Amino acid sequence: MKKSISIIAAVCAVVSLTACAGRTKGGSVTSAEFKPTLDTNTECSISVVGSYDNFEALEAEFDRFNEMYPNVRFSYMKLDDYYNILDTVLESNDSPNIFFTNAGMFGNEKYTHIFEHTENLADATVGLNLDCIRPGLINRDEQDRVMMVPIFSRSYGMLVNNDLFEKEGLSIPTTWTELMEVCDKFRNKGYSSPMMGYSADASSCLMYTVAYPMFVATLADNPEALALANDLDPAAGEFMRPALETVQNLIGSGCVDLNECDKIKDNYTEVILRFFEGDVPMMLCAGDTVSGTRKRESQSEAFTNSPFTYTFYPIPLTDDGGYFIDSPSVEFAVNKDCDNLEMTNEFMRFLISNKELNEMASVKRLVTPTADLSFDSVYAPFGKISAERTISPEVVGITDALTVQIKFASYQVGKGEITVDEAVANYGTYE
Repeated sequence: MKKSISIIAAVCAVVSLTACAGRTKGGSVTSAEFKPTLDTNTECSISVVGSYDNFEALEAEFDRFNEMYPNVRFSYMKLDDYYNILDTVLESNDSPNIFFTNAGMFGNEKYTHIFEHTENLADATVGLNLDCIRPGLINRDEQDRVMMVPIFSRSYGMLVNNDLFEKEGLSIPTTWTELMEVCDKFRNKGYSSPMMGYSADASSCLMYTVAYPMFVATLADNPEALALANDLDPAAGEFMRPALETVQNLIGSGCVDLNECDKIKDNYTEVILRFFEGDVPMMLCAGDTVSGTRKRESQSEAFTNSPFTYTFYPIPLTDDGGYFIDSPSVEFAVNKDCDNLEMTNEFMRFLISNKELNEMASVKRLVTPTADLSFDSVYAPFGKISAERTISPEVVGITDALTVQIKFASYQVGKGEITVDEAVANYGTYE
């Protein structure tokens, strides 16, 4: 797949973006808010299918669209075993108008047929204002088509208990040296594990949360290394070394007590509830985990009794700071063969805007795909990361096969099951 936008250009474009404008039906940008371009009395149905159990944020968008188009009936349905049955669903007589996709499907032979049903959302006649989305989140194929558009994005970092830092008179670390120092100070004050995270198995473990950004950063400026890594060439193992050594040093220095982390049973609810106990200065996790914090504040007796402020920060992995690994999470594709395609595109024009995407992200508490990262204070620190430390893996060309290697290697190194040298030598063998 052609990655037509460089990282630097993508991020510079992000900095220059203002609030998203609307587009007319013909695709020209306007400065006004969304205005209907079709007959507002139109009666039709639009269906969306995906993998979420429920999608209140999207349903709220349905309601707002219905203020302009009251006779458009919407439905959202979760499909069990979503990615295995999607192809069959798209071939059915009752195929959906809009369906979930993700970056891992793009360029994957398993999903080639799915994209034969997909509308080119970059077509001017569709009229989407793709400029409101951070360019590094948009995938374009060899024909410069955009077959799916991000609704949410994700990154990796640490939830920080701001009140604990204030209570102990400490500053939130922004460099690796500062991180080591602040962990040492917390331990001296009686905090046995200044940093925690899920570590029961390799999937979504804290080791991967630390190692993946470092590995991606190492490969981003080295096309030859990236090619070796994507081809699972054993020679690419050496490029994992900085990431693996960082994991090893973080745990070996006492910043993380793995025995305590192993008590956390999953990387979502259990991570959040453990953080809400109020005695963990920094909790390592992904943005997808952060999305569950708002709902679980009331589920935590400890947090209810002693609430505190918290923020999601990049992990300061080097003395130049942390990385913003900017990846799409949920993406929407439009079924070009669906019923009521014209109204479906009208809804997408409404949805793909700074206002509506931020609103959805706020309800779901996921990272917005727009340039406006400051609208939710929890994610605001990522908006301050410099362009040179913001990396979009999909633009760089990171593949799932490569990701599997760093996931298992970092877990085994972090657990002390193998050495860094052994993990380096094992590159390409993990499945």
